Amino acid sequence: MKTQRHRWIGGMLLGLAWGLCGSAQAAESQDPIKLTIHDWTGQYVTTHIMGEVLKSMGYNVEYVQADYLAQFTGLESGDLTVAMEIWQTTGKEAMDASLATGKTIDLGETGMEAKEEWWYPAYMKEKCPGLPNWEALKQCGEAFATPETAPKGRYLGGPVTWGGFDEERVAALELPFEVVHAGTDAAMFAELESAYQRQAPIILWIYTPHWAPIKYAGEWVAFPEYEDACYSDPAWGGNPGKTHDCGKPHGWIKKVAWKGGEEKWPKAYAAVRNFRIDNKTMGELIAKVDLEGAKLEDVVAEWMKSNEATWKAWTQ
Repeated sequence: MKTQRHRWIGGMLLGLAWGLCGSAQAAESQDPIKLTIHDWTGQYVTTHIMGEVLKSMGYNVEYVQADYLAQFTGLESGDLTVAMEIWQTTGKEAMDASLATGKTIDLGETGMEAKEEWWYPAYMKEKCPGLPNWEALKQCGEAFATPETAPKGRYLGGPVTWGGFDEERVAALELPFEVVHAGTDAAMFAELESAYQRQAPIILWIYTPHWAPIKYAGEWVAFPEYEDACYSDPAWGGNPGKTHDCGKPHGWIKKVAWKGGEEKWPKAYAAVRNFRIDNKTMGELIAKVDLEGAKLEDVVAEWMKSNEATWKAWTQ
């Protein structure tokens, strides 16, 4: 599914010249390869790293702001070309439906492992001692309440566009909580920072790869383990009348693309397939932007310079 999921205004002109000699001849078409941009820092990083690699191969690259789940319409039509991060945690259903149309293709895993779930600071365990077992939340909703939600607890979800089925989960598990969505990724983590400093009640959507579960001491809620049937079959799980009576799936982060692009830009698609980065590296890159205040283009340029052998291997 996300780290200062902020808006990027305008394109990035990095002026990077790695491997440009002779690479322009490798570009099968100068039509723009349109990479989708969403609203979390990690996705900006992966997408711009891939974009700069494609530029080094002589391709024309455009970055296009797109809704995370609604982007599949553009990928199916060819108005968008490549999405660098589809998270199993939140995007699997939309991705599977799109692949079934035959108009998009799975370009493989990124190498990152995703987890997105309800998370609370360690100090909240004293106020709800049954945690991390999810059933403890049934007895201590008030411990997480705010004046706006009392007597119900307040769960701070990600932006609505991320999906995640938190309202459905609250209903299915009969939790005394109200879901309140953060407007942006940045706002969500700013609220966590403020609450943590004040030791104030908070429970919210946290994901990894990200710096937050490293910087802050806390735990994810242990919900019933996800299975596909949980989201589709009301008979599955503890509530026979509702779906989503489980936690979120966790696992891969994949790259998905317009099918027609592979014939048009075969070498570019091969490079995207070869893209790999791990959670540790991504967490460090995100932290440089979000915590250290480095410019995104500088972080990308530094990584490209220090890892030339890695990304050049993707282009072979």
